[in-house]
Amino acid sequence: MRGVAEPVTSGVDLSRLRELNSLSIVRALRDHPPSTVTELSQRTGLSRPAVDVIAQGLVTDGWASVLEPGTNSAVGRPARRYRFRAGAGYVIGVDVGVHKILALLADLDGTIVHTVRHAVDPDAEPATRLAALDTLLDTCLAEAGKSPGDIWAVTVAVTGAVDASGLTSFSSPLPGWTSVNLAAHLSTRFACPIQIENDCKLAALAERWKGAAADADDIVYLLAGLRTGAGLIIDGVLRRGFGGAAGEIGALKQVRWLDAPAHLQNCPGIPATVTADDAAAWVFTAARNGDKPAVTAVRRYVKDLAIGAAALVLTLDPQVVIIGGGFSRSADLLLAPLRHELERLCLRMPEVRASTLGADAVALGALKLSLNEVDARLFTAGLSAPVAPRRP
Repeated sequence: MRGVAEPVTSGVDLSRLRELNSLSIVRALRDHPPSTVTELSQRTGLSRPAVDVIAQGLVTDGWASVLEPGTNSAVGRPARRYRFRAGAGYVIGVDVGVHKILALLADLDGTIVHTVRHAVDPDAEPATRLAALDTLLDTCLAEAGKSPGDIWAVTVAVTGAVDASGLTSFSSPLPGWTSVNLAAHLSTRFACPIQIENDCKLAALAERWKGAAADADDIVYLLAGLRTGAGLIIDGVLRRGFGGAAGEIGALKQVRWLDAPAHLQNCPGIPATVTADDAAAWVFTAARNGDKPAVTAVRRYVKDLAIGAAALVLTLDPQVVIIGGGFSRSADLLLAPLRHELERLCLRMPEVRASTLGADAVALGALKLSLNEVDARLFTAGLSAPVAPRRP
């Protein structure tokens, strides 16, 4: 009786196995300090000889670099260490706001290499704003010594709800912006994946990455400023909703978010020389000094902010509520009364914290989404050599 034939492993199978093992090593190097072969073996479950060969191949292909051991050890020569070569590629995160455009360029570890910020007229038409964006990106690349081909992913944050195609479908304070196809505009400049996303959602992502919610998986982010909005992270995942409108609870007039900033802008006693954009800052300063109309205006603003915040807390039961946006600079006046209102309205009280990222939160979130895109493609593709992913 003949024995059962052993399965034949083809050259293609072996090649794919080597590729998968290489991906395992790259994963083990990502987000870790420089590692020895032994540490990589323990982290991946691969044998030390296999790790040694693969790691050397990753160095040859440009995915890793070597930290040679020093010679001052008293007990033998220390092992060489390998690290992920973050400079193999770069990503860009952009915040296209009402008053400014901010671009951050970072390596694949998320280390920011260059930052460019330009002011923009809040009433600028789409063509003018797009021209300003183009100029800013040209400046960012030139000053960083990079070319469009060095960029592996671009994410741009915009105001308003963004649908799956990257279009701002509604609710944008930017004049004419719902007619703009930003991804198509940028595709003439970059061959890599381009993502467009809502600013509040990206700010929430940034807070979980490097901000006040780094220890939380369930987060409600409140954009508190001249415009009020929310970003939601549930079970560690940024939630967009079916049409990209998750968190747009301010569209419900009964929530009172649309008119909440008016309490600050219309506060009695604001000098005529103070512009509408600076009125809130004046009120917060006056409230700290005990000015009664200013204190009342802040209290009324918080009460309106709390209505929508409570609705989100009751629906999602988050661990943390983050106050971000321009008004978060006055968190000393907002946190305590917001906690008080939420305690009164909610069944279970989440922690309430102030953003630690300031005006860069949205662009940082865009940067993080670009890095997520790179990782998603990196770990499903080959590793012959570092090459910028192209759009599908």
